[in-house]
Amino acid sequence: MRRLPLRPRLTLAFGLVMAVVLAATGFVVYGIFRSDLNSTIDNSLRARASELASSRKATASGEDFAQVLRRDGTVLRASSNVGARRLVTPADVARAPAFVEHRGIAGFDGRLRMRVVPAGPEVVVAGQSLGERDDSLRTLALLLAGGMAVALLLACLAGYGVASGALRPVEAMRRRAAAISGASAGERLPVPDSADEVARLGETLNEMLERLETALTRERIFVADASHELRTPLAVLKTEVDLALRRGRSPEELRAALESVSEETDRLVRLAEDLLVIARADQGRLPLRPEELEVGELLDTVASRFGVQADDPGPLTVRGDRARLEQALGNLVDNALRHGRGRVRLSAVGRDGHVELHVTDEGDGLPPEFVPHAFERFTRADGARSRGGAGLGLAIVSAVAESHGGSAGARGADVWIQLPRLNDTSALRSLPPLTVTSSTVPTPRR
Repeated sequence: MRRLPLRPRLTLAFGLVMAVVLAATGFVVYGIFRSDLNSTIDNSLRARASELASSRKATASGEDFAQVLRRDGTVLRASSNVGARRLVTPADVARAPAFVEHRGIAGFDGRLRMRVVPAGPEVVVAGQSLGERDDSLRTLALLLAGGMAVALLLACLAGYGVASGALRPVEAMRRRAAAISGASAGERLPVPDSADEVARLGETLNEMLERLETALTRERIFVADASHELRTPLAVLKTEVDLALRRGRSPEELRAALESVSEETDRLVRLAEDLLVIARADQGRLPLRPEELEVGELLDTVASRFGVQADDPGPLTVRGDRARLEQALGNLVDNALRHGRGRVRLSAVGRDGHVELHVTDEGDGLPPEFVPHAFERFTRADGARSRGGAGLGLAIVSAVAESHGGSAGARGADVWIQLPRLNDTSALRSLPPLTVTSSTVPTPRR
């Protein structure tokens, strides 16, 4: 059955159910008809036996017959079609009045059914052949069998038609899905104009296609942007190496070229490390080593590394990966030092079951129109484009925050990371502990 297509399977299942229903209906109809015939025959035999008991005349016609017996079973009088043949036994006579059946005799079609009734010193027997009843039952059985066969055939055809109609939208969606490829932008599955399960399936699949198309577009942009960011340092490296290989270069010029090569190499390493963090975050496999962290200690560590000020947040505790959180805060401080003005401060505040880690400076901050895109990859405010960077710093901050079950936000010169407090870390996507090395967590840079 599993190897059959769905439509034949549905038709067979529907046919089996209909066969059971029709068979049960046929048995019930046959039983009721048989019972009615038997009741009619018995009522007729009762009436004839009562009449025979009062008249003592054994007369009959057609398939009917009658006998008058002594108590020992001797036939006194009988209708001409049965004569003196003994049709009942002394035991049957002893339990009269009663109905008795005989296997049949010559001249009658089928079995015989008799009503034995005592009449004074005698016993009367009124009987009838069951041949007509049996013929009627056979005819009914044949009619029921033929009717059920036709009904079953029509039901199977109707079931196949219903299954075909129900699966036609599914087949249309399958054909369209087979034609959709990565290059088929905006292609969606046809959804039937109904409110059934098939329509909901089509809507769900179209929503999935939209998410996949969005993810594919995002990955294409990511690859294009990464290629663009890699091209500049590689071109600088190639130029510096070509210049260093020229003859007549002084030691000072060679040293300057090597320093430039080293700087561009560091930039490539940082960019590769940032891309690795983003890729792992997308796959839900960003390595985390969660532990209980004092927020004040975390802020002091980052502040001392960059030489900035950190406020005392009081007794606030979170659970997270120290290296990842230091990396994210370091990126925020690095951005503030590069693109902000005045004093840079780190602070924290507890609010609604969360802890917010803030980095602020005294500059103008992010332009309002840029804030909704600030944490996207390879995005930079216009003023930051001339100062280097690949535009991945804030994207890494957002990835680290989300991997801890939190989020990142910005408002002007105030940028923050929101994390669950220690007693509310159900959203933390902690994975099996992995060793965090300097190759997986870039050192924040100034």
